[in-house]
Amino acid sequence: MRNATNQRRAATVWQRQRGGRLVLWLALTGAVMVLGYSTAFYFLMLGEGQGHSWVTALYWTISTMSTLGYGDVTFTSDAGRLFSLLVLISGVLLIVVLLPFAFVQFVVAPWMDQREAARAPRKVPADLRGHLIMAGLDVVTQALIARAKRAGTPAVVLVDDPAEAARLHEEGYRAMVGALDSPETYRRAGVDRAAMVVATQADTTNTNVAFTVRQVRKDIAIAVTADKAASVDVLELAGADHVLQLGPALGQELGSRILGTTGRAHVIGSFGQTLVAEAAARGTALVGLNVEQAQDHMHPPVQLLAVLRRGRLRPLDAEQTIDERTTLILAGSRADLDAYDEQFEDPAMPESPVLVLGGGRVGRATAETFEGAGVPYTIVEQVPGRAAAPFSVVEGDAADLAVLQAAGLDQASAAVVTTHDDDLNIYLTLYCRRLRPELQIVSRAAYERNVATLYRAGADSVLSYATIGATQLWNELGRAHRVVITEGNELFPVPVPPKLARTAPEEQQVYQRTGCHIVAAADATGTLLPPTSGAIPAGATSLVLLGDRHAERTFREAYLKKGR
Repeated sequence: MRNATNQRRAATVWQRQRGGRLVLWLALTGAVMVLGYSTAFYFLMLGEGQGHSWVTALYWTISTMSTLGYGDVTFTSDAGRLFSLLVLISGVLLIVVLLPFAFVQFVVAPWMDQREAARAPRKVPADLRGHLIMAGLDVVTQALIARAKRAGTPAVVLVDDPAEAARLHEEGYRAMVGALDSPETYRRAGVDRAAMVVATQADTTNTNVAFTVRQVRKDIAIAVTADKAASVDVLELAGADHVLQLGPALGQELGSRILGTTGRAHVIGSFGQTLVAEAAARGTALVGLNVEQAQDHMHPPVQLLAVLRRGRLRPLDAEQTIDERTTLILAGSRADLDAYDEQFEDPAMPESPVLVLGGGRVGRATAETFEGAGVPYTIVEQVPGRAAAPFSVVEGDAADLAVLQAAGLDQASAAVVTTHDDDLNIYLTLYCRRLRPELQIVSRAAYERNVATLYRAGADSVLSYATIGATQLWNELGRAHRVVITEGNELFPVPVPPKLARTAPEEQQVYQRTGCHIVAAADATGTLLPPTSGAIPAGATSLVLLGDRHAERTFREAYLKKGR
């Protein structure tokens, strides 16, 4: 990141120098034109029998080029009048258009930018405490800042370019100017009062950040990302407490969303000692039952938190019917989920294969997840040698039907779209949905704006770097554990609101008011408590909600603001 900043600074200096030279050349051109036109005026007037001094020639040239044109000195011949038009038009272009534009662009604008950049803060307020310090800003830290903001946790973004800091400040971020490799920067950022430092830049930059921060404060939590597996040890040696490899993490999350064909529950997260899992209803005895009947049918009773269809939440109504396309969100201990598998999994039915479209880091990590779970798979990769042995690979274009059929499309139960190009992911999702309407499709998104498009294209579930990375970093903070269900829908705890603690909360009313589903209650360790009819269970210190960021914000404003 520092190299990129130095390059931006060098580019800015070069642009200012270039602008200064352009203004100088325009001024010199104007001076040459004035002298040339004055000389031509002098001799043309002599040709008309009018004798004027050189001062008059200079006076006429400047007044004509500047469009003042007093009319006290004029030509009488056509040649002289044509010359007057030439002087007038060139003067308009130079003095009225080019010179002011260049002056504003290369002199006034940089001066104003410098003044604005000088306003960017270089120190956080002395009363700021418990905040996050972000070394730079990218899609992951943007998502993390959004989570922190909803939870009321302040976040400071460090950048070493004053202009960038000013821009981020205008966009609503708490930005501070400072070199990322300077201990003084972190002192001025209040690292002695901060909760955690986060760095998601290149591995070398993250190493420098961790090493620098550790010099300033020995006990601060430092969370960084690593692009390469070889960098993990170096980053830990530099002082990082938590090193996240987002590529493998996203691959594991994508792989865990594949429900399979045997009815087995797949763990996707946890709250304290309680595991959260997804399970497909298709092929099980739960199909055709309503939610209340399904809950009674589970022995021992695994807690049913939510139901989804094609990645969309459905009301957890007791009369809601479970069909072949329903996905169940379950909660329970490891023993509870094992009992669920024993009750509903068909061990005689082999897992159907899965197609992994894309053999990059995320695709290979997804395949490794399937390897560990014993799920057959085939990677489809266009670049020869990118995904080699021991992976099962078919090389070719995933948009080619013959390639997909060679990879086993007709026998596959699911496809995971893992490329880093959202346009291609949308294309492949739509293509696979049209070829196999019953296929489960899990897609990767690079940008939040494309999530809704991927769902419209036919994805059953969507996940992104930003969401997975921000959630893991937030969970490392240890303030309020979160579990991503699908892109845009998360399980998250909130303190039991006084308004709901006084009366038995009616989930439907809370949902209609805020868009959040109350799915469970948790104790002080974060472990989910067994549900009770109506009232909040004894010992509950928090409620676990399910919803998107807008619903979460609405709930916090409605129930958790002071005085509510």
